[in-house]
Amino acid sequence: MLEVRKSTERGVANHGWLNSNHSFSFGHYHDPLHTGFGPLLVINEDRVESSRGFGTHGHRDMEIISYVLEGALEHKDSMGTGSVLHYGDVQRMSAGTGVRHSEFNHSTTEGLHFLQIWIQPNVTGIAPSYEEKHFAPETKQGQLRLIASSDGREASVLIHQDASIYASILNAETQLEHQLAAGRTAYVHVIRGKVVVNGVSLNGGDALKISKESLVTLKQAEAAEILLFDLPY
Repeated sequence: MLEVRKSTERGVANHGWLNSNHSFSFGHYHDPLHTGFGPLLVINEDRVESSRGFGTHGHRDMEIISYVLEGALEHKDSMGTGSVLHYGDVQRMSAGTGVRHSEFNHSTTEGLHFLQIWIQPNVTGIAPSYEEKHFAPETKQGQLRLIASSDGREASVLIHQDASIYASILNAETQLEHQLAAGRTAYVHVIRGKVVVNGVSLNGGDALKISKESLVTLKQAEAAEILLFDLPY
């Protein structure tokens, strides 16, 4: 079963300093048909003006992943963590029993473009924790690079959910396949470019929900970058 989520159908929030597209219900945007996909609850594509950002605010019992596309994301939190992330950096914060943090565009001149992803954990009440890793473009070129997993395998960041997130940069001659085990589903989000996923043509910002299938295929790409989520039902 395949279901397309078009970029143009996403929720939009424009606050002047922040322009955000919501793949799932978030904040003032509510769509009963798109409240999440399994434990995947949020994919926000955020564009933040220079020297602006999200002031200190709190979370609990959520896996929050940031995937930086352009610019410099400055992070500070109540655990004492402070960092500036750039393209290729992936940040994971497990909110657990509670954490407060801020996210700002570190640059005074350039815009910030990143994906904010929320995954519901399969455990609650754990101690909050933080992790970040860099995945160079060449490690994603023409292959599915594991960037987040339930056990931190292959030098991925560790998330508290039976889920795996892969990133890939694809061009025309690349054709990839990903096997889905029984009882698994997949969500492919196209960050940019074009790609055909299981026979469906997708453009930047589009996504495809894949259920009751055993294989994910990616081909006929044009300067594409994607995220593939392997999820439990």
